[in-house]
Amino acid sequence: MKKILILANSSGGLYDFRNELVEKLLEEYQVCASLPDEVRSRELTEEGCRVIMTPVNRRGMNPAEDLKLLKKYRELLRQEKPDLVLTYTIKPNIYGGFCCRLAGVPYIATVTGLGSTFQKKGMLLTMITVMYRAGLKKASCVVFQNEENQRTFEKYRIRGKSSRLVKGSGVNLKRHGFEDYPEEIKVRFLFVGRMMKEKGIEELLEAAKALHGPEVVFELLGYCDEDYQDRLDQCEKEGIIRQLGFDPDVHPYIKNCSALVLPTYHEGMSNVLMEASAVGRPVIATRISGCREIFEDGVTGFGCEPKSSESLIQALEKFLALSREEREEMGRKAREKMEREFDREQVVGDYLEEIRKLNI
Repeated sequence: MKKILILANSSGGLYDFRNELVEKLLEEYQVCASLPDEVRSRELTEEGCRVIMTPVNRRGMNPAEDLKLLKKYRELLRQEKPDLVLTYTIKPNIYGGFCCRLAGVPYIATVTGLGSTFQKKGMLLTMITVMYRAGLKKASCVVFQNEENQRTFEKYRIRGKSSRLVKGSGVNLKRHGFEDYPEEIKVRFLFVGRMMKEKGIEELLEAAKALHGPEVVFELLGYCDEDYQDRLDQCEKEGIIRQLGFDPDVHPYIKNCSALVLPTYHEGMSNVLMEASAVGRPVIATRISGCREIFEDGVTGFGCEPKSSESLIQALEKFLALSREEREEMGRKAREKMEREFDREQVVGDYLEEIRKLNI
Protein backbone atom coordinates (compact mmCIF):
# COMPACT_ATOMS: atom_id res chain seq x y z
CA MET A 1 0.00 0.00 0.00
CA LYS A 2 1.11 3.53 -0.68
CA LYS A 3 1.69 5.81 2.27
CA ILE A 4 0.26 9.18 3.31
CA LEU A 5 1.99 11.23 6.01
CA ILE A 6 0.00 13.87 7.91
CA LEU A 7 1.77 16.80 9.59
CA ALA A 8 -0.37 18.62 12.17
CA ASN A 9 0.00 20.56 15.41
CA SER A 10 -2.69 18.82 17.49
CA SER A 11 -3.89 15.23 17.85
CA GLY A 12 -7.22 16.59 19.08
CA GLY A 13 -7.60 18.76 15.99
CA LEU A 14 -6.80 15.88 13.68
CA TYR A 15 -9.16 13.43 15.37
CA ASP A 16 -12.04 15.76 16.21
CA PHE A 17 -12.21 17.62 12.89
CA ARG A 18 -10.51 15.42 10.28
CA ASN A 19 -10.91 11.85 11.47
CA GLU A 20 -13.52 11.05 8.82
CA LEU A 21 -10.87 11.80 6.20
CA VAL A 22 -8.30 9.68 8.07
CA GLU A 23 -10.75 6.76 8.13
CA LYS A 24 -11.33 7.04 4.38
CA LEU A 25 -7.60 7.18 3.69
CA LEU A 26 -6.98 4.09 5.83
CA GLU A 27 -9.18 2.10 3.44
CA GLU A 28 -6.62 2.60 0.65
CA TYR A 29 -3.34 3.76 2.19
CA GLN A 30 -0.96 3.37 5.06
CA VAL A 31 -1.45 6.50 7.16
CA CYS A 32 0.98 7.93 9.68
CA ALA A 33 0.60 11.22 11.54
CA SER A 34 3.26 13.49 13.01
CA LEU A 35 1.71 15.03 16.15
CA PRO A 36 2.96 16.88 19.24
CA ASP A 37 0.63 15.45 21.91
CA GLU A 38 -1.25 12.36 23.05
CA VAL A 39 -4.74 13.81 23.63
CA ARG A 40 -6.24 11.70 20.81
CA SER A 41 -3.26 9.52 19.90
CA ARG A 42 -4.81 6.37 21.34
CA GLU A 43 -7.97 6.73 19.26
CA LEU A 44 -5.98 7.36 16.08
CA THR A 45 -3.70 4.39 16.77
CA GLU A 46 -6.64 2.04 17.40
CA GLU A 47 -8.05 2.96 13.99
CA GLY A 48 -4.80 1.96 12.31
CA CYS A 49 -3.03 5.30 12.01
CA ARG A 50 0.60 5.19 13.15
CA VAL A 51 1.38 8.19 15.36
CA ILE A 52 4.85 9.76 15.44
CA MET A 53 5.47 12.18 18.31
CA THR A 54 6.95 15.46 17.07
CA PRO A 55 7.19 18.51 19.37
CA VAL A 56 5.64 21.65 17.83
CA ASN A 57 5.52 25.03 19.57
CA ARG A 58 2.22 26.17 18.13
CA ARG A 59 2.53 29.85 18.93
CA GLY A 60 6.20 30.69 19.55
CA MET A 61 8.69 32.07 17.04
CA ASN A 62 11.87 30.63 18.52
CA PRO A 63 14.38 30.13 15.67
CA ALA A 64 16.15 27.27 17.46
CA GLU A 65 12.90 25.38 18.06
CA ASP A 66 11.71 25.98 14.51
CA LEU A 67 15.04 24.75 13.11
CA LYS A 68 14.62 21.55 15.14
CA LEU A 69 11.14 21.11 13.66
CA LEU A 70 12.49 21.65 10.14
CA LYS A 71 15.17 18.98 10.73
CA LYS A 72 12.61 16.61 12.23
CA TYR A 73 10.37 16.93 9.18
CA ARG A 74 13.33 16.28 6.85
CA GLU A 75 14.19 13.15 8.86
CA LEU A 76 10.57 11.99 8.75
CA LEU A 77 10.45 12.27 4.97
CA ARG A 78 13.67 10.29 4.62
CA GLN A 79 12.52 7.60 7.05
CA GLU A 80 8.88 7.25 6.00
CA LYS A 81 9.24 7.86 2.25
CA PRO A 82 5.57 8.91 1.90
CA ASP A 83 3.85 9.06 -1.47
CA LEU A 84 1.85 12.11 -0.33
CA VAL A 85 1.96 14.53 2.60
CA LEU A 86 -1.01 16.43 4.03
CA THR A 87 -0.13 19.47 6.14
CA TYR A 88 -2.38 21.49 8.47
CA THR A 89 -1.80 24.80 10.28
CA ILE A 90 1.00 27.34 9.98
CA LYS A 91 4.22 25.58 10.98
CA PRO A 92 3.48 22.22 9.35
CA ASN A 93 2.44 24.12 6.21
CA ILE A 94 5.61 26.21 6.09
CA TYR A 95 8.31 23.87 7.37
CA GLY A 96 6.68 20.64 6.25
CA GLY A 97 5.91 22.15 2.87
CA PHE A 98 9.49 23.36 2.43
CA CYS A 99 10.84 19.89 3.26
CA CYS A 100 8.41 18.24 0.83
CA ARG A 101 9.49 20.69 -1.85
CA LEU A 102 13.18 19.83 -1.32
CA ALA A 103 12.43 16.10 -1.28
CA GLY A 104 10.17 16.23 -4.33
CA VAL A 105 7.23 14.70 -2.41
CA PRO A 106 3.69 15.77 -3.44
CA TYR A 107 1.85 17.63 -0.70
CA ILE A 108 -1.50 19.28 -0.04
CA ALA A 109 -1.51 22.14 2.47
CA THR A 110 -4.55 23.36 4.38
CA VAL A 111 -4.74 26.94 5.66
CA THR A 112 -6.88 26.64 8.78
CA GLY A 113 -6.67 30.35 9.61
CA LEU A 114 -4.25 33.26 9.67
CA GLY A 115 -4.49 34.46 13.25
CA SER A 116 -2.67 37.76 13.58
CA THR A 117 0.10 36.69 11.19
CA PHE A 118 -0.66 39.17 8.43
CA GLN A 119 -1.27 42.04 10.85
CA LYS A 120 2.47 42.24 11.47
CA LYS A 121 4.44 45.07 9.91
CA GLY A 122 7.84 45.75 8.37
CA MET A 123 10.52 43.09 8.27
CA LEU A 124 8.48 40.59 10.26
CA LEU A 125 5.67 40.61 7.69
CA THR A 126 8.22 40.34 4.88
CA MET A 127 9.85 37.35 6.59
CA ILE A 128 6.50 35.60 7.14
CA THR A 129 5.50 36.18 3.52
CA VAL A 130 8.80 34.80 2.21
CA MET A 131 8.48 31.73 4.45
CA TYR A 132 4.94 31.04 3.27
CA ARG A 133 5.95 31.40 -0.38
CA ALA A 134 8.83 28.97 0.13
CA GLY A 135 6.64 26.47 1.96
CA LEU A 136 3.66 26.46 -0.39
CA LYS A 137 5.24 27.12 -3.80
CA LYS A 138 5.21 23.48 -4.90
CA ALA A 139 2.06 22.39 -3.08
CA SER A 140 -0.15 20.34 -5.37
CA CYS A 141 -3.09 22.17 -3.84
CA VAL A 142 -3.51 24.82 -1.14
CA VAL A 143 -6.87 24.33 0.57
CA PHE A 144 -8.55 27.38 2.11
CA GLN A 145 -11.40 27.42 4.59
CA ASN A 146 -12.69 30.89 3.79
CA GLU A 147 -12.50 33.38 0.95
CA GLU A 148 -10.80 36.12 2.96
CA ASN A 149 -7.80 33.89 3.71
CA GLN A 150 -7.65 32.95 0.04
CA ARG A 151 -7.67 36.61 -1.00
CA THR A 152 -4.96 37.45 1.54
CA PHE A 153 -2.64 34.78 0.13
CA GLU A 154 -3.29 36.02 -3.39
CA LYS A 155 -2.56 39.59 -2.30
CA TYR A 156 0.87 38.54 -1.04
CA ARG A 157 1.45 36.25 -4.04
CA ILE A 158 1.57 33.12 -1.91
CA ARG A 159 0.51 30.36 -4.26
CA GLY A 160 0.75 26.64 -4.78
CA LYS A 161 0.14 24.83 -8.05
CA SER A 162 -3.61 25.12 -7.46
CA SER A 163 -6.06 26.12 -4.73
CA ARG A 164 -9.45 25.02 -3.47
CA LEU A 165 -12.05 26.52 -1.15
CA VAL A 166 -13.84 24.15 1.23
CA LYS A 167 -16.43 24.61 3.99
CA GLY A 168 -13.88 24.52 6.78
CA SER A 169 -13.61 21.05 8.28
CA GLY A 170 -17.38 20.65 8.01
CA VAL A 171 -19.29 19.15 10.91
CA ASN A 172 -20.09 15.52 11.68
CA LEU A 173 -23.89 15.65 11.77
CA LYS A 174 -24.14 12.23 13.45
CA ARG A 175 -21.63 12.86 16.22
CA HIS A 176 -23.20 16.27 16.83
CA GLY A 177 -26.79 15.27 16.45
CA PHE A 178 -29.73 17.60 17.07
CA GLU A 179 -30.70 17.89 20.75
CA ASP A 180 -33.94 19.23 22.21
CA TYR A 181 -33.62 22.73 23.59
CA PRO A 182 -33.13 22.91 27.41
CA GLU A 183 -36.26 23.35 29.48
CA GLU A 184 -34.67 25.28 32.34
CA ILE A 185 -35.39 28.99 32.73
CA LYS A 186 -31.77 29.84 33.50
CA VAL A 187 -29.80 31.02 30.46
CA ARG A 188 -26.41 29.36 30.04
CA PHE A 189 -23.98 31.13 27.73
CA LEU A 190 -21.14 28.75 26.80
CA PHE A 191 -17.68 29.68 25.51
CA VAL A 192 -15.56 26.86 24.09
CA GLY A 193 -11.94 27.50 23.17
CA ARG A 194 -8.54 28.53 24.41
CA MET A 195 -8.50 31.33 26.96
CA MET A 196 -6.54 33.89 24.98
CA LYS A 197 -6.90 37.48 23.84
CA GLU A 198 -7.51 36.63 20.17
CA LYS A 199 -10.45 34.40 21.10
CA GLY A 200 -12.12 37.45 22.64
CA ILE A 201 -11.66 36.47 26.28
CA GLU A 202 -11.30 40.13 27.33
CA GLU A 203 -14.63 41.07 25.78
CA LEU A 204 -16.30 37.93 27.12
CA LEU A 205 -15.29 38.69 30.70
CA GLU A 206 -16.53 42.26 30.36
CA ALA A 207 -19.87 41.02 29.04
CA ALA A 208 -20.14 38.43 31.80
CA LYS A 209 -19.43 41.11 34.41
CA ALA A 210 -22.24 43.23 32.97
CA LEU A 211 -24.90 40.56 32.43
CA HIS A 212 -24.35 37.68 34.87
CA GLY A 213 -26.95 37.04 37.54
CA PRO A 214 -29.08 34.34 39.15
CA GLU A 215 -30.74 33.53 35.80
CA VAL A 216 -27.79 34.26 33.47
CA VAL A 217 -24.68 32.06 33.71
CA PHE A 218 -21.45 32.27 31.72
CA GLU A 219 -19.57 28.96 31.43
CA LEU A 220 -16.09 28.59 29.93
CA LEU A 221 -14.78 25.31 28.55
CA GLY A 222 -11.14 25.06 27.50
CA TYR A 223 -7.60 25.56 28.75
CA CYS A 224 -5.73 28.76 29.45
CA ASP A 225 -3.34 29.49 26.57
CA GLU A 226 -2.16 32.86 27.91
CA ASP A 227 -1.70 34.51 31.31
CA TYR A 228 -5.39 34.77 32.23
CA GLN A 229 -5.69 32.15 34.96
CA ASP A 230 -5.52 34.52 37.93
CA ARG A 231 -8.13 36.78 36.36
CA LEU A 232 -10.38 33.84 35.52
CA ASP A 233 -10.08 32.52 39.07
CA GLN A 234 -11.01 35.92 40.49
CA CYS A 235 -14.02 36.22 38.18
CA GLU A 236 -15.17 32.76 39.23
CA LYS A 237 -14.71 33.65 42.89
CA GLU A 238 -16.93 36.71 42.34
CA GLY A 239 -19.59 34.55 40.65
CA ILE A 240 -19.14 36.17 37.24
CA ILE A 241 -18.17 32.99 35.38
CA ARG A 242 -17.93 29.25 35.88
CA GLN A 243 -14.83 27.41 34.65
CA LEU A 244 -15.50 23.93 33.25
CA GLY A 245 -11.87 22.96 32.62
CA PHE A 246 -10.83 21.10 29.47
CA ASP A 247 -12.73 18.20 27.92
CA PRO A 248 -12.14 16.90 24.37
CA ASP A 249 -15.82 15.89 24.21
CA VAL A 250 -17.70 19.19 23.88
CA HIS A 251 -21.09 17.75 22.91
CA PRO A 252 -22.58 17.35 26.43
CA TYR A 253 -21.69 20.95 27.27
CA ILE A 254 -23.20 22.30 24.07
CA LYS A 255 -26.32 20.20 24.68
CA ASN A 256 -26.79 21.84 28.09
CA CYS A 257 -26.22 25.44 26.98
CA SER A 258 -28.76 28.01 25.82
CA ALA A 259 -26.40 29.58 23.28
CA LEU A 260 -22.75 29.40 22.33
CA VAL A 261 -20.69 32.60 22.49
CA LEU A 262 -17.53 33.16 20.43
CA PRO A 263 -16.21 36.77 20.33
CA THR A 264 -13.08 35.72 18.42
CA TYR A 265 -10.86 38.01 16.33
CA HIS A 266 -9.71 35.47 13.72
CA GLU A 267 -10.94 32.12 12.41
CA GLY A 268 -10.34 29.84 9.47
CA MET A 269 -13.83 28.36 9.79
CA SER A 270 -14.99 27.96 13.37
CA ASN A 271 -15.54 24.32 14.26
CA VAL A 272 -17.28 25.04 17.54
CA LEU A 273 -19.84 27.31 15.83
CA MET A 274 -20.63 24.51 13.38
CA GLU A 275 -20.90 21.98 16.20
CA ALA A 276 -23.19 24.16 18.30
CA SER A 277 -25.38 24.90 15.28
CA ALA A 278 -25.58 21.20 14.42
CA VAL A 279 -26.74 20.44 17.96
CA GLY A 280 -29.47 23.05 17.54
CA ARG A 281 -28.12 25.90 19.61
CA PRO A 282 -28.13 29.57 18.58
CA VAL A 283 -24.73 31.27 18.43
CA ILE A 284 -23.49 34.74 19.30
CA ALA A 285 -20.30 35.38 17.33
CA THR A 286 -18.22 38.08 15.73
CA ARG A 287 -19.02 39.13 12.17
CA ILE A 288 -15.67 38.05 10.78
CA SER A 289 -14.70 35.73 7.97
CA GLY A 290 -14.75 32.20 9.34
CA CYS A 291 -17.76 32.95 11.55
CA ARG A 292 -20.23 34.97 9.51
CA GLU A 293 -20.50 32.18 6.91
CA ILE A 294 -21.79 29.82 9.60
CA PHE A 295 -24.65 31.82 11.14
CA GLU A 296 -27.42 34.04 9.82
CA ASP A 297 -27.73 37.19 11.89
CA GLY A 298 -31.12 37.32 13.55
CA VAL A 299 -32.06 33.90 12.18
CA THR A 300 -29.68 31.33 13.70
CA GLY A 301 -27.91 33.67 16.10
CA PHE A 302 -26.65 37.20 16.57
CA GLY A 303 -23.48 38.88 15.36
CA CYS A 304 -21.23 41.41 17.08
CA GLU A 305 -18.14 43.38 16.17
CA PRO A 306 -14.72 42.01 17.12
CA LYS A 307 -12.79 43.70 19.94
CA SER A 308 -15.94 45.41 21.24
CA SER A 309 -17.41 44.37 24.58
CA GLU A 310 -20.24 46.87 24.01
CA SER A 311 -21.24 45.19 20.75
CA LEU A 312 -21.04 41.75 22.38
CA ILE A 313 -23.23 42.90 25.27
CA GLN A 314 -25.82 44.26 22.82
CA ALA A 315 -25.92 40.93 20.95
CA LEU A 316 -26.31 39.00 24.21
CA GLU A 317 -29.10 41.34 25.31
CA LYS A 318 -30.92 40.70 22.02
CA PHE A 319 -30.78 36.99 22.78
CA LEU A 320 -31.97 37.48 26.36
CA ALA A 321 -34.98 39.42 25.05
CA LEU A 322 -36.18 36.38 23.07
CA SER A 323 -38.74 33.92 24.37
CA ARG A 324 -37.74 30.31 24.91
CA GLU A 325 -39.75 29.38 21.80
CA GLU A 326 -37.87 31.92 19.68
CA ARG A 327 -34.50 30.62 20.91
CA GLU A 328 -35.60 27.07 20.16
CA GLU A 329 -36.63 28.07 16.63
CA MET A 330 -33.22 29.71 16.10
CA GLY A 331 -31.61 26.42 17.05
CA ARG A 332 -33.76 24.44 14.61
CA LYS A 333 -32.83 26.78 11.78
CA ALA A 334 -29.16 26.53 12.74
CA ARG A 335 -29.33 22.74 12.41
CA GLU A 336 -31.03 23.02 9.03
CA LYS A 337 -28.27 25.32 7.78
CA MET A 338 -25.59 22.82 8.84
CA GLU A 339 -27.41 20.03 7.01
CA ARG A 340 -27.66 22.13 3.85
CA GLU A 341 -24.20 23.63 3.76
CA PHE A 342 -21.67 22.17 6.20
CA ASP A 343 -21.90 18.37 6.12
CA ARG A 344 -18.37 17.03 6.73
CA GLU A 345 -18.89 14.26 4.19
CA GLN A 346 -18.77 16.89 1.45
CA VAL A 347 -15.47 18.26 2.75
CA VAL A 348 -13.98 14.76 2.88
CA GLY A 349 -15.08 14.29 -0.72
CA ASP A 350 -13.30 17.51 -1.71
CA TYR A 351 -10.01 16.24 -0.27
CA LEU A 352 -10.35 12.80 -1.85
CA GLU A 353 -10.95 14.46 -5.20
CA GLU A 354 -7.70 16.44 -4.90
CA ILE A 355 -5.80 13.30 -3.86
CA ARG A 356 -7.15 11.31 -6.79
CA LYS A 357 -5.98 14.00 -9.19
CA LEU A 358 -2.42 13.05 -8.17
CA ASN A 359 -2.95 9.37 -9.11
CA ILE A 360 -1.49 8.20 -5.83
